[in-house]
Amino acid sequence: MFIDYHTHHVRCGHAIGSLEEYVLQGIEIGLDQLGLSDHMPLLHVDPATYYTGMAMPMNELPRYFEECVYLKEKYKDQIDIRIGLEGDYIEGYEEQIERIVTAYPWDYVIGSVHFLGEWDISDSRQLHGWEGRNVAEVYEQYYSMVQKAACTGFYQYMGHLDVIKRFGMVPEVDMWDVEKKTVDIIKSNDLAIELNASGLRMPCEEMFPSRRILDYCLEQNVPLTVGSDAHQPLRLSQNLDAAVDLLKEIGFKQLATFRAGKRMMVNI
Repeated sequence: MFIDYHTHHVRCGHAIGSLEEYVLQGIEIGLDQLGLSDHMPLLHVDPATYYTGMAMPMNELPRYFEECVYLKEKYKDQIDIRIGLEGDYIEGYEEQIERIVTAYPWDYVIGSVHFLGEWDISDSRQLHGWEGRNVAEVYEQYYSMVQKAACTGFYQYMGHLDVIKRFGMVPEVDMWDVEKKTVDIIKSNDLAIELNASGLRMPCEEMFPSRRILDYCLEQNVPLTVGSDAHQPLRLSQNLDAAVDLLKEIGFKQLATFRAGKRMMVNI
């Protein structure tokens, strides 16, 4: 089963390529399932005064869903399209997030943490946010948000679990207890975790999450899915061969897929 569940498109403002270009690329490379999963609109910052190109505008959300439905039908005989959303968790904005994730019949919603307050820890333009901070404390704050996200019931799986390492900031103390607790909370809420291959092209040069987290996921029987986090059509499925090989090496036999909010396991 050749799948890619994490993709971004021109609507989000920091990617290129239309939804249809992704679909055509997916057909070209032989994907069995393609997940369309653009960023949820920003809720807690003013898009007009914040950094540009962070997420689709709110008025584009219905158009995004409608285009996904149209493409799913148009290409149904060539590729299996799953309609998703990357739903940022923002503490204090749970009601607004819930309205978005329940307003449409998504096949899946990815639970992701990018923001600590108004600081997007995944944005290269905001690296100054690390200045004067204790790295371990930032890690603890980040994982606290991931844990809270997992308990909301909004998501089918958690995306790029340890993306906090993206720019190579390494705490002086081992964060294993925090990471393990986070996986335990995800398991207790019956969620899957994504192996996001995009970390291989980031300064950290490691997929999200780390090998030791993946080992623990296998030990605890936490389901895994895979995503390239492509921001241009030609990066669709990039490094997913390495991701699947790693999962096989660890001992995973199946991948999680999603339809109508339900998880289904398929053989790797």
